[in-house]
Amino acid sequence: MPDDFYRKPINNTYEPTQDPSYEATEISGDASWELVAGADFLVFDRVRGLELLGAAPKNEFRFTIAEVFHDAPVFSPLTNELYFSQLAPGFLPQLVVNLTASPPSLTSKIADPPLYSGNGAWYHGGLIYYCVGGGNRSILEQSGTVSRPGIYTLNTTTGKSNVLLNNYFGYYFNSCDDITVDAKGDVWFTDNDYSWGNGVDEYAPVLGTASYRFRPSTGAVNIIEDTLKQPNGIAFSPDQKTLYLTDTAAITPEILQQYGMLGYMDFNITSPHTVYAFDVSANGNSISNKRPIYLSKQWIPDGMKVARNGYPLTATGGGVDVLDEDGTILVTVRTNYTAVNINWTGKDFETLWIVGVGGVSEVTWNLPGPILS
Repeated sequence: MPDDFYRKPINNTYEPTQDPSYEATEISGDASWELVAGADFLVFDRVRGLELLGAAPKNEFRFTIAEVFHDAPVFSPLTNELYFSQLAPGFLPQLVVNLTASPPSLTSKIADPPLYSGNGAWYHGGLIYYCVGGGNRSILEQSGTVSRPGIYTLNTTTGKSNVLLNNYFGYYFNSCDDITVDAKGDVWFTDNDYSWGNGVDEYAPVLGTASYRFRPSTGAVNIIEDTLKQPNGIAFSPDQKTLYLTDTAAITPEILQQYGMLGYMDFNITSPHTVYAFDVSANGNSISNKRPIYLSKQWIPDGMKVARNGYPLTATGGGVDVLDEDGTILVTVRTNYTAVNINWTGKDFETLWIVGVGGVSEVTWNLPGPILS
C-alpha cells in the first residue's frame, strides 16, 4: 500500500460488520482499490488462489435468516440436507437446508429430545456429533435429566438425539463449542465461555477454558490444551498429523453469575484472534509444538475446517479466509453478513456453505472438502 493509506480504528463491538474491514481501508489516488469492496472473492496468491477457485467460481447468497449467531453447519449424506443451529435463548430447532429441492429450500426440525444451541457439528459413522452449548433446567435429555453443555449425537433419519458426555467429573462444561472426530472415533472439542455470553447457558463457567479429547468407547476424557484463552475452531489435517485450533479471546464475555447470562462482550484487537497449529503425537492421543500460523485480518477466526488438499479455512466475520498449511492467506470468500462457520456438501463434498449472522451462502469452486464416512 502507499504511504497515505488509512484503516479506521475499531469501535470495540463484537459485531464485525460495524467495524472497518481490510477492504474498507482508505487509499487515496488509487481508483482500482474501490473494486475490492464489491468483489465476491479476493485473491492474495495469484497461482494457488485462481487454481482453487476454478474456471467459474460462484458465491451465491441463498437465505436471509435472523440477525443472531448461527453455527454448526453439517452435511447429512443420508438425507442430503445441511443442518445448522441458531444460537439464541430458548430456540430449540435445527435449521435444515433441503439440498434435493431446486433451488434448495430452508426449513427447521426439532430433535427428540431437543438439542439446545449446537455450537459445532461433525458427521461420523452415520450420525451427527454435536458440541451443544446450551444449558437449561426446562430442557430435558432422553433420561429425563437436565440438558447441559456436552457432546450429543443426532440420527437424521429418525430425529433421535443421544447424550454422550455432559460433565467433567461432576463439573459442567462451560460452552462446548466446536468439534471434530478422528479416525479412531475419538471426539476432540473446544470449551470456551461463549454460551454464557450468548445467553444460552444459565450457569456461569466453572472450568477454565480448554480443549479435550473424549473416547466414547471407554468414556475417558482427557484435557489436551489449556493455554488458549478462548479456544474455538478445531480441525485436523487430512493425515491427522496436525491439529488446528483457533483462539478468539479478542471477544471475551464477563462470566460472573451476578451479571446474568447476557454478559457484555466487546472486541479487543490486541487480544488473540489467531489460528494455531499443533503436532499430533504418534499414538494420536495428545498434541504438542504449539505455533501461531495466522492472525485474522478482521474479527476472529471462528469456525475452522480443512479442505481435502490440506488447506485450512476459517470464517472471519466478513468472509472465509483460505490459507495454506503455513498460514499464508490465498483467498477470501466475501460475505455481506457476519460469517461464523462453514462446511461442504454434496456427493463429492465439493460445495461450500457458509452460515452466520443474518445470512447463508453457497460457494461453488475447485476446493473440495474431506470425504466423510
